[in-house]
Amino acid sequence: MIFEQVLGLDKISNTEKIINRVAIRAVIHKDKQLLMITNNKGDIKFPGGGLEPNESHEEAIKREVQEETGFIVSDVIERIGSVIERREDKFEENCIFEMISYYYRCKVTGEETEQSLDDYEAELEYKAKWINLDEAISINKVISKEKNRNPWVRRELFVLNQLTKCNRK
Repeated sequence: MIFEQVLGLDKISNTEKIINRVAIRAVIHKDKQLLMITNNKGDIKFPGGGLEPNESHEEAIKREVQEETGFIVSDVIERIGSVIERREDKFEENCIFEMISYYYRCKVTGEETEQSLDDYEAELEYKAKWINLDEAISINKVISKEKNRNPWVRRELFVLNQLTKCNRK
């Protein structure tokens, strides 16, 4: 595994309520480019999303990549890392929201189908884009300084930087 990281709150008291969410995210390389998602706020994110009840990580990643990008995952190769994000919940007082994102190296078939976006993804105008790693980092670095950024920008910038370190070895 390349990385394991906690972002946000380090410690949680035993008395606080915790809302957990597990997400699966795909790292897909082709010709020195990554398959990423762009949106109308300008940032770049890895395709992926929430694990549904009784769904395996492999099933989730195949479903999420197809829904968000239209590409078909042919192979889930290996888990390369995880990021835990913790913050005060926006909707419930005295509650912590904790999301664990597992990142997997994957391959796609090259075949494309229609996207099948959730309402919030359609509102954000998700689009698949093949992009160079350095360009993705540069874009998210600029966006990370904006107040109205998407909550995932910090996480995705961390992962992109970890991939850069891995590529230099």
